[in-house]
Amino acid sequence: MISVAGAQQNELLRALSRTDLEALFPHLELVPMPAGKHLYDFGSKFDYAYFPTNAIVSLMYVMEDGATTEIGVVGREGVLGVAMYEAERATCSAVVQTAGYAYRLKSSVLRELVASGGAMAQLLMRYTFAMFAQLAQNVVGGRHCTIEQKLCRWLLDRLDRSLTDEIKVTQDTMATMLGVRRETITMTARKLQADGLIQYRRGTVAILDRAGLEDCAGTCYRAGKIGFEQMHDTAWNNA
Repeated sequence: MISVAGAQQNELLRALSRTDLEALFPHLELVPMPAGKHLYDFGSKFDYAYFPTNAIVSLMYVMEDGATTEIGVVGREGVLGVAMYEAERATCSAVVQTAGYAYRLKSSVLRELVASGGAMAQLLMRYTFAMFAQLAQNVVGGRHCTIEQKLCRWLLDRLDRSLTDEIKVTQDTMATMLGVRRETITMTARKLQADGLIQYRRGTVAILDRAGLEDCAGTCYRAGKIGFEQMHDTAWNNA
């Protein structure tokens, strides 16, 4: 059963007025998001938009040689699978990294909401700008940030979307997401642990010093964070 409290676990849905949110209830469906599930892949049609509550989803780009790298991440702050036109196709893959739940909405319904120019249309426009900022920062970071900065940013991105200070992830996964060798992640994680920023156990990274991680990541993390904070401040002020 859909409830206001449940839907408001997603920050975009929470920014809607109660009246606008309840009007969505007949169209929203709470669905499980198991780790590894592909919500869509490159070239596929968007059938649903997903509003995660506690799941975290990676946006993955697959290169010609089959190598993959993460270009973005979406959690309870956002939405995936937004298609403004029926013929629109995905330009990357969306893969659930942290299991959880999401509310999904048929793409056709979302397009009608956007066409009406109401609150949802305004929210999605602001969110799209924030996502562009995140993607642009990831591209810049890929060229100019050190692997240590990238790993700190990657961990902070997950922490921002998590309900705990522990991140369930393997070194193999981190290496795949960052497009580096596992040995590189091992050495970098050891340094962060020696500096007292994290504690790594098999399959789990515990964040010990968030402020220290932010200092280490520098602008590699802060620029993207500012974009989402501005979006949320505007959304709450206009809700």
